[in-house]
Amino acid sequence: MDMHSDNDQKSIIGSSELIDIGKAKQVPAKIDTGADSSSVWASHIRVTKDGVLHFRLFDEGSPFYTSKAYKRKEYKVAVVRSASGHEQIRYRAYLPVVVGGRRIKALFNLSDRSRNNFPVLIGRRTIAYKFIVDVSHNNTNIHPKKNPKTSIIQKRLNENPHEFHKKYIKRLSGNADNIKLKKKGTKNEVSNSL
Repeated sequence: MDMHSDNDQKSIIGSSELIDIGKAKQVPAKIDTGADSSSVWASHIRVTKDGVLHFRLFDEGSPFYTSKAYKRKEYKVAVVRSASGHEQIRYRAYLPVVVGGRRIKALFNLSDRSRNNFPVLIGRRTIAYKFIVDVSHNNTNIHPKKNPKTSIIQKRLNENPHEFHKKYIKRLSGNADNIKLKKKGTKNEVSNSL
């Protein structure tokens, strides 16, 4: 018998939401059903000699930074794999969060998300059995930035698909990290690092 019936009350949320986390209010969060766990931008992360984890949410450069120091005697660690395939050890701590008007306690990886479009990522473990995600709704005004390399290499593909394949796919093994943007006059051009 299924522990979670269709009769359970589930809130509908979008692919992004404004959430409250800790003392920070109306923080944009990406709802990512492809990510297993949740992650929040944290700074000043350290463990003292008495084994207590200390951290702050966000950082001085963030509009959501409140300077509130958090302490956790109970916390976890996890090895997480980034989208680029690199593994890192991250501390994990429970934080109160309001998502879609519903207050829950969720486990978050503490990481530097200063370069991400969203300072918070809500993964499927956090939303499972509580929410239904309607990806046609974006409840923030943030839209992911398009990688400038994409339009440039698309132009190269359209010009000569076979040469594109030889140059970018075969030689660079499809690794976009090997494609560098160079300014040539006023237009961006693509070169490779080989």
